[in-house]
Amino acid sequence: MTDTTHNFHIPVMGTGHSIDTPIRLAHLGITSVISIIDDILMERLRKFYTAKYKLPYNPISNREPDGRAKRITAYLDMVQEIVEMKMSHIRSLPFFEQNEKTRYFELLPDTSSLKKTYQELLETTPGKLRDQLSHELTKRMKPGNIDVNIMVKVDNINTNKHGSPLGEEFSDAKAALRGFAKSKVQSAMIFSAGINQSLYGYMTKYKEFYRDHQGEIKKKIILKVSDFRSAMIQGRYMAKKGIEISEFRIESGLNCGGHAFASPGHLLPILLKEFREKRQELGSQFQPIIKKFYDKMEWEYPEDLNHHPEITVQGGIGNHGEVQRLEQNFGIDRTGWASPFLLVPEATPIDTVTRMQLMNSTDDSLYLSGASPLGVPFNNIKGSGSAKWGAKRYAQGKPGSPCPKGFLKSNTEFTEEMICTASTQYMTHKLHQIDDTIAPGADKDLAIEKVLAKECLCEHLGNGALISLGISPASRSPQAICPGPNLSWFNRNYSLEEMVDQIYGRGKELLSDDRPHMFAKEIQLYVDHFRSLLDEAMEGLQTPKFLQTFYDNMQTGLDYCKEIAQEVAYKGENLPSISEAVETHGKRLEKFYQHFKSKLGVETPA
Repeated sequence: MTDTTHNFHIPVMGTGHSIDTPIRLAHLGITSVISIIDDILMERLRKFYTAKYKLPYNPISNREPDGRAKRITAYLDMVQEIVEMKMSHIRSLPFFEQNEKTRYFELLPDTSSLKKTYQELLETTPGKLRDQLSHELTKRMKPGNIDVNIMVKVDNINTNKHGSPLGEEFSDAKAALRGFAKSKVQSAMIFSAGINQSLYGYMTKYKEFYRDHQGEIKKKIILKVSDFRSAMIQGRYMAKKGIEISEFRIESGLNCGGHAFASPGHLLPILLKEFREKRQELGSQFQPIIKKFYDKMEWEYPEDLNHHPEITVQGGIGNHGEVQRLEQNFGIDRTGWASPFLLVPEATPIDTVTRMQLMNSTDDSLYLSGASPLGVPFNNIKGSGSAKWGAKRYAQGKPGSPCPKGFLKSNTEFTEEMICTASTQYMTHKLHQIDDTIAPGADKDLAIEKVLAKECLCEHLGNGALISLGISPASRSPQAICPGPNLSWFNRNYSLEEMVDQIYGRGKELLSDDRPHMFAKEIQLYVDHFRSLLDEAMEGLQTPKFLQTFYDNMQTGLDYCKEIAQEVAYKGENLPSISEAVETHGKRLEKFYQHFKSKLGVETPA
């Protein structure tokens, strides 16, 4: 990890909530992640930002051959150009004045060698040495990365204007990858939400993902992984194709924003412990395989290279004490902070109404919903503009969305071609089926509620950005947002300085003392999830064997959390809340499981 930039990054947030964050923050050295699923949204923002920064704009139609990839390339190239413009300007500014150059250095972590040189400059008297330090510091300034994210399973095959399927290389994910590969940005692509071997194979067509003659990789790969086993499987698969993983990004399965991919009861501390103990394998096992690929291709591979992927963590982190726990006790290189930045107007494009909802959010209003058409639990906020829009459509006899973008089409229950479960087409069919097959009563009401819970995330997750930038009126732009549970402890708008200082343990603590530790909150969320799994089991949707495995994994995690709770706390770290969570939610876990066993007559394994 370089010490000239920040020790945190801002992960992807929906399709629109970090769509322009690099334009806002990269010149200050802060790395952030853009979702490149929605090329239509990107094209609208490209038109806006080219006008704002007086850059040429040539529209790219969705009917143009390979239009999706071209729009993504054009947007990323524009972001790169704007960041370079802003970086050039900030370098030209003088030191010893209150300006963006001073701000760049003051935001840096105190552990950064660049920050230390800057502090040395401030203490140096005018003269040749100070001029030399000023020149050196200016030269070492660099922007944060413009990283991008692909949900690898969102990979529908597209059709031409006649409705005929295009080739596999024009699928959503492959076109997005191609758009990134052909762009000017030198950054990383994050693969999330599963494994897509076809996509990984397609990546080998682009030399940008391999080391050049100078040993550098222009386009790096970051894998978001659920556990160490997944990291090894995907890392080995990539290595056989000569692809190096620059970073493994671990995210809490439930204590996060967006889609929630719960583990089978593996709590985050257990996962981090395994990465800490086996970390060397992530470099030593992959590198010989990668070198073998280079030899086969007759490419040059650096002989003295000793590559070890970075390990980063995100999901529910709230203060510097927790950061220190992750860095000092688990060897984490960097942390990801997403949801808190939803309340930093300088960092994220969010409409005023939604931001006010976020400020006033509580544990009850932030919930794990069934809103995603992918069928994956989705972190949501009650009373969102999207939910209100859906309820109004249903009341008017037009349930669901016209499906203007279609990125999340995945269902063939009523049609030969895939359609979206949030669409009017699907909901109409499904509601008629419910009318015909389920008698009036609680079961029917619940079935209808599940259908209507789906939201048009393709469109609505980008609307907050369009409203906040004045591109689209709020009256025609229902807003969806996907904050993590941690956001309920942040209750106002924050300046960038306040949030960065919160991460680095500088300045006034933003959160109250009674906020539970990120590990404590995760325990509660997993026990809540276990309770919902038991409901599914009563309907035959989960097996007793899986529930036993989940329960056993939770017990292992609770035991380890007990050990952590007995350690010396870092400043601001609420370790007593971990003990309380183990005690309180451990009892709930036991109660739920014993009730389930008695209901189904499940025997406890010997």
